[in-house]
Amino acid sequence: MRKFLTSLLLCCLLLQSCTADQNASSGSPAITSYYLENKGSDTIVNLALAWAEAYQKIHPEVRISVSGGGSGTGLTALINGSIPLANASRQIKAEEIEAARANGLDPQEFIIARDAIAVIVNPENPVRQLSLEQLSAIYRGEITNWSEVGGEDRPIVRLSRETNSGTHVFFLEEVVRLGSKVDKTIFSADTLLLPSSEGIISEVRDNPNAIGYDGLGYVTDEVKMVALSSLETPDEFVLPSIDTVNDGTYSISRNLYMYTGNPPSGELKAYLTWITSAEAQQIVTSLGFVPIIIPEPAK
Repeated sequence: MRKFLTSLLLCCLLLQSCTADQNASSGSPAITSYYLENKGSDTIVNLALAWAEAYQKIHPEVRISVSGGGSGTGLTALINGSIPLANASRQIKAEEIEAARANGLDPQEFIIARDAIAVIVNPENPVRQLSLEQLSAIYRGEITNWSEVGGEDRPIVRLSRETNSGTHVFFLEEVVRLGSKVDKTIFSADTLLLPSSEGIISEVRDNPNAIGYDGLGYVTDEVKMVALSSLETPDEFVLPSIDTVNDGTYSISRNLYMYTGNPPSGELKAYLTWITSAEAQQIVTSLGFVPIIIPEPAK
């Protein structure tokens, strides 16, 4: 029995030695994991998820967690120091910067893509175009029936994102208030607030009286986009697209942002640098958003 146990022990030691030799000869270093939590804009969440998946394939040592909740939610978490990276479909506000600095942070802004706010109606709705003034009047509650803008005699059902959404804030400032800094008008009191971009698509699809707005990347064939005119060119009606955003002819487009609590370094900086690469910006295009235009280096 003693000889048997001795032989068994020698075999185990030999097996461990062989395994160690194989690991050493393979030259594979131990993978250390870097965890990055990314939270915020529901407009950006699908894009951020696609980026995270692609980046982790080429950097398996990095783990990236992505969640939504709205631009306000992400920026609040960043200000509180609970996450290192926030997504926002609007710029950070002055009071948010002040709160961050009060917590010892120095928030940094990164433009990571562009987007158009598409105005959508049910495919059965005959209305195909609206002026920016008409759209503002609808959401102010001044126009209440589709017959007032060339449609059928039907009541208008207004849909909006919830107030913590950066898209809601952008639409309020640029459409409802027509870009005025002194106008304090808010959405009509009977506007239905929905928690997600998908929710607005679903409601417009099912309700022939509804009107809503969504980031271009979320628009499906189940709804119809409305062409808009701008304040400067009231007789020219334009549909949202990558081209009309880049040439400035579509009237309600915006930048999309990521924010860090402090100047990024290490893995966080590497990830943000990758996001502006051609590889990452191709994902932007594939999801229906507008890639940022990276200038050619000066010669």
